[in-house]
Amino acid sequence: MTPAAAPVPGAAPLLAVRGVKTFYGKIIALKGVDVEVRPGEIVTLIGANGAGKSTLMMTIFGNPQAREGSIVYDGADITRMPPHEIARLRVAQSPEGRRIFPRMTVLENLQMGASLDKLKYFNEDSERMFALFPRLKERINQRGGTLSGGEQQMLAIARALMARPKLLMLDEPSLGLAPLIVKQIFDAIRELNRTEGLTVFLVEQNAYHALKLAHRGYVMVNGVITMSGSGRELLENPEVRAAYLEGGHH
Repeated sequence: MTPAAAPVPGAAPLLAVRGVKTFYGKIIALKGVDVEVRPGEIVTLIGANGAGKSTLMMTIFGNPQAREGSIVYDGADITRMPPHEIARLRVAQSPEGRRIFPRMTVLENLQMGASLDKLKYFNEDSERMFALFPRLKERINQRGGTLSGGEQQMLAIARALMARPKLLMLDEPSLGLAPLIVKQIFDAIRELNRTEGLTVFLVEQNAYHALKLAHRGYVMVNGVITMSGSGRELLENPEVRAAYLEGGHH
C-alpha cells in the first residue's frame, strides 16, 4: 500500500504549530508542542489515550485557545481566532465521536457542511461524496442518528469535505469501527489526497493504519511530541512498535 501523492517539496507549511501550551484550568495539557503540516501531506499524530492528541486538534480549531505559542495556517495567525472564523479559512474538522446532527437526514447533514458557500456547489459536491461513500447515497433520506457507527463516520467526513477544505482534520476516524469499515475510510482519505491533493492532519489511536497512510507522523506522550519521522520510519521504529504496534494490527 503506497502512501498518497507526494507533497510539494520545500513548500512553506500550510499549518505550523509552534511552542503551543494549552491548559484546562490549572492543568497543563499541551506542554510546548511543535507540529507542521505541508500542502498535500497526510500527517498523523499517534499516542496513547489521554496523551493530548484531541486537545491539540481542538486547540488548532480555537477551542480551547492556546495560552502560549502560535498557530499559523496558510500564512495567517489563527492562535486567537474563534472556531467559526477558522472554519471560514477552509479548515474542516471531523471531530472525535462523529457529532453529526442525529435528527437530520444524510442529505441535510451534507447541506450543513456546504453552508459556508451557501450551497453553491452542493449538487456537484454531494455527488462526489456519494461516489466516495456509496453507502451514504443508499441512506440519503435516513436520519443521521439511525445510521451504523461506520456510516456515521463516513457522514462526518463527508460533511467536513462539503466545506471544500484546504486542510481536513480528522480526530480518531477509526474509533470503534469494524476493520473492513476502517479500511474503507482510510482508502477514501488516501484517494482524496492522491486525486485532489487534499492536505490531511489525522489524530489516530490505530497507529498501524495511520502510519501506513501518512507521509509523516508525530508521537505524543503526555502533552509532548517525543518523536517524528516519515510514516515508514515510525512504523519500523522499535520504540513505536513496542508501544503502539506489538500485539496490534499486522
